[in-house]
Amino acid sequence: MTGLQYANLVASYLSRRYGSRGLKVYREVRIGKSIIGKDRCVDVFCVSDSGKAFAVECKFQDSQGTTDEKIPYALEDLRALPMTGCIAYAGQGFSDGILHMLRAAPDAAYCLPTPDLLDGAGETRELDQIVAAHFGWWDVLIGNRPPVSPV
Repeated sequence: MTGLQYANLVASYLSRRYGSRGLKVYREVRIGKSIIGKDRCVDVFCVSDSGKAFAVECKFQDSQGTTDEKIPYALEDLRALPMTGCIAYAGQGFSDGILHMLRAAPDAAYCLPTPDLLDGAGETRELDQIVAAHFGWWDVLIGNRPPVSPV
């Protein structure tokens, strides 16, 4: 899978999963400048009916390469966005150190949806949690659990 295919997969998943909640999902939207002054193009841009926005930068790496050098920059650049966002990542090509960094980052989420996945199972859980918390869709986090009754 290429990085472009991965970004399309994540965008398609978000649209299928949350479109019924009024989420509109766009690809490659220009938003401001990066931390080094270049024009920024966000991989996936989500806007809810309420007007809240959320950006997703997508990183897929299936073989060892230069992505390890790009992840610290990508995290720092994401944090400079004028809105909330996260990095969605997948693939087997990240080093142990970069995986540790991504897993520890509150604004990074492992996500590998399958084309038929709509229920937010394990491979999309981390991205679902960040998106749900941002938009206030608490039922995504709670699921079918009943509230605790007072004793």
